[in-house]
Amino acid sequence: MLDLIEPAADRYRAWLEFRDEWGGEEVHGTGLSAKYDVSTPEGFAAWVAYLRRQSDTSAPVEEGRVHADYWWIADGDEILGAITLRHELTDFLLNAGGHIGYGVRPSARRRGIASWALAEVLRRARERGLDRVLITCDDANIGSARTIERNGGVLEDVRDTALGRTRRYWVDL
Repeated sequence: MLDLIEPAADRYRAWLEFRDEWGGEEVHGTGLSAKYDVSTPEGFAAWVAYLRRQSDTSAPVEEGRVHADYWWIADGDEILGAITLRHELTDFLLNAGGHIGYGVRPSARRRGIASWALAEVLRRARERGLDRVLITCDDANIGSARTIERNGGVLEDVRDTALGRTRRYWVDL
């Protein structure tokens, strides 16, 4: 059964299996930063603590960052994906990154997992008081575009951004 779980240091092995399946590609929706060496349990635990601090609106965030909630998409002990809800938009996020970022491991794609997770996070965004969210995807990522559209995304435009050619969708909550 699918569930959104908060990042937890005790999921180290499951997370490594998830990450390793990506084969060195960027793992969307995880908030993974090069400053954390997640190849060790200690580095992984430090990164998990960092992710949890990002959702604490009483604590400051690094310059250029915004408060965000991070979840892993899990099925039992297996991590199938990750999804993030950013509480607000910087200029960069407004142009290219959006409020929500997500990724599903290659072996779990085409099973409706991203659509399910996005619907869950849209509900949580509404509970957080957001009335409209921006979700973006690479222009060539047809699967992600369909996922966003299935969840009410209305295409505003396609533009060249720092992330490449980007489709920008708004969802009214």
